[in-house]
Amino acid sequence: MRSGQKTMTLFVTIILGLILVILGLSTSWPPWAWPATAMLLLLIAAVTHNALSRGADEVSSAAAPGPQPELFTLERPERRVTHVALPSATPDYDFSFAATVLWAELEAPEDAPVINPAGLAVNAILQRAQQLTEGQPPTRSAFVQHQLNGALGTMRMDPTGRVLAMAQDVSLSLPEQDRERLSKLSDVRKDEDVWEHERNYERSKRTYLGNDVLKDAGSAVVWWLSRNDEEVEGTVDRIGLLARLSAAANNDVVAPPFEHLVSPPLSVAEPFGTDSEQQSPTGWADDSIPYEAGTSDEAAGTDTVDAFLKWFGISPDAPEHDLFVERLIKLAHAHDKPDVVDDIRRRFGPQDPDGDDDVSMPNGSDG
Repeated sequence: MRSGQKTMTLFVTIILGLILVILGLSTSWPPWAWPATAMLLLLIAAVTHNALSRGADEVSSAAAPGPQPELFTLERPERRVTHVALPSATPDYDFSFAATVLWAELEAPEDAPVINPAGLAVNAILQRAQQLTEGQPPTRSAFVQHQLNGALGTMRMDPTGRVLAMAQDVSLSLPEQDRERLSKLSDVRKDEDVWEHERNYERSKRTYLGNDVLKDAGSAVVWWLSRNDEEVEGTVDRIGLLARLSAAANNDVVAPPFEHLVSPPLSVAEPFGTDSEQQSPTGWADDSIPYEAGTSDEAAGTDTVDAFLKWFGISPDAPEHDLFVERLIKLAHAHDKPDVVDDIRRRFGPQDPDGDDDVSMPNGSDG
């Protein structure tokens, strides 16, 4: 007897005993009824035990597995094909296909020609695989491999109707060199797309600035004010700058209404020797300051000495003219400039300085 059967029998006996005791006490059974009740409980316990044992045996017999029939596996002929090129959606990028082909011959009429079932099966599998791969990009070889495993995993009749063919252990790959080429092309296309978008953005920005913002000075001022709406005074101060910017963007001059707001450009210093009225800090004209006193050209040397005298404000008929020329000759001797001495003498006549090489600048007592 199992423990579960014992527990159930004891439980049923106790429950029935309690019910009978309660019933006897409530109805005041006579004394002889209690032994009869005990015998009845024993009988019920025996019946319950037999019923539980019989049910357990039936369940055990039903659950017991019967003898398993041996599985019959039909061995089919097979052939392994490898390194077969199958076209992809991109020209010159073929997949490398490999699979194990299985087939089964079908009944044929007596007058049917002799066949090569392996060749027919392989041809049927390759045709089915080609129909799937020729529409797929070469970059998805792993995805297409799983598709081929499903598409070729069913026995189907070949076009001749003589064999049933299927494939298993399908492998599809792309040569390493082709993968590298496709990766480089993909990177180039992505970079080109980014560059094209950047170029379009730049072109759009130039169009916006040229045709809208900087179309004229007024548009430029409105654009600046829209971006700095709390700086009205600052915008007024920038009207001249915005007018110049708008004019430059349109290759034009500043509009007349805004010319007074544009600061004039810095004047370029004029070369010496012009007729400019600009005065130097000393009060002499800047257009006569000599810088090339030692030139070999006679005319240039003479003009330089005249300009030097003019710069000092000494005219040819001035009383101090001869004294100044004499001092120039002495100064040229002191600095060993014989060509300058010759130019001065040619221009102003022979001078006889008191000392050949001694430059003695006269003091205020010299007359």
